[in-house]
Amino acid sequence: MRAIEICRTSKLGGHVDECDSCGALRISYNSCRNRHCPKCQCLDKERWLESRKIELLPTRYFHQVFTLPAGLRPLALRNQKTFYNMLFRSVGETLKESAENKKHLGAEIGFIAILHTWSQTLIDHPHIHCLVPGGGLTFDGSRWIGSRKKFFIPVKVLSRLFRGKFLAFLRKAYDAGELLFPGSISHLEEKKVFSAFLSDLYEQEWVVYCKPPLSGERVIDYLGRYTHRVAITNDRIVKLEGNRVTIRYRDSGDHNRLKLMNLDVFEFIRRFLLHILPDGFMKIRHYGILSNRNRKTKLFQAKVLLDGLSGKAPKEGHKESWQELLTRVTGIDPRLCSCCEKGRMVYKETLLPSRSRYPP
Repeated sequence: MRAIEICRTSKLGGHVDECDSCGALRISYNSCRNRHCPKCQCLDKERWLESRKIELLPTRYFHQVFTLPAGLRPLALRNQKTFYNMLFRSVGETLKESAENKKHLGAEIGFIAILHTWSQTLIDHPHIHCLVPGGGLTFDGSRWIGSRKKFFIPVKVLSRLFRGKFLAFLRKAYDAGELLFPGSISHLEEKKVFSAFLSDLYEQEWVVYCKPPLSGERVIDYLGRYTHRVAITNDRIVKLEGNRVTIRYRDSGDHNRLKLMNLDVFEFIRRFLLHILPDGFMKIRHYGILSNRNRKTKLFQAKVLLDGLSGKAPKEGHKESWQELLTRVTGIDPRLCSCCEKGRMVYKETLLPSRSRYPP
């Protein structure tokens, strides 16, 4: 919260640029660079999207969503790192094993998994979005096997395998004493109660959703809204009056209609803070042929088979500066003077934190 409060203020310091034509000054205060800040991470997101688009294969892509049942949310909220790691592992093994099964695909696939922990109303709602190419490599790497056109793997198959894997990991974590049971979930610490809790979860149908196939670029653009931010963007905050905040949300239970919700300011902050991830936790993970160790080998081989490329990997191109990237993304060149629109902004001096002689 402290990082977000002082982001782009004199408390973080900054620098002054001066126009080489008209002499106008521009003060730029440093950003907090916290990955949970609604104002930061824009350029990091764009660089991530550009890298993923370079890796796209010329095939349809599926957007799959794996969601934990509501009954698990209180336990997940109090054991975030353990639960989120189990969630990633369950999703990864479910997709990998299902795809390798010859009844479904019989191939080695790749996919990107992104953790989301929020709903439109900012309550805790852990789920993982996956971007999956529609097919995979044979195990000897000699052929590309395409999936069916309308779906990747039947969602019922994925749902039940996902349920079994996650609950097995949950049982193992309980037996190893890795779970905490504070406050309102303290009763789950008793072995009989926890076993009954697991049995009830086994009886439920877990939600795994697969959206209709799209081009990879469209799915990546959609996921890009969520990769480098948390919970809510500034444009969804409609107004702040006194100690009440009004936010805009989409009600999935009412045909996705846009509605307004008015919250006490402290309740709004509490909901936002539910989604601060544990330090160092990786919320974006790459698997199979899209993993870091396979990009230059198996991913490139898939491109050769699908695109008919030569057997040589392309060389890396020019790396854009942040000014070039911002100009391309927004159409606004930060190097150009906004006053005379002719001169270039040149560095003048550094502003130390909280010692600025310029107004904030």
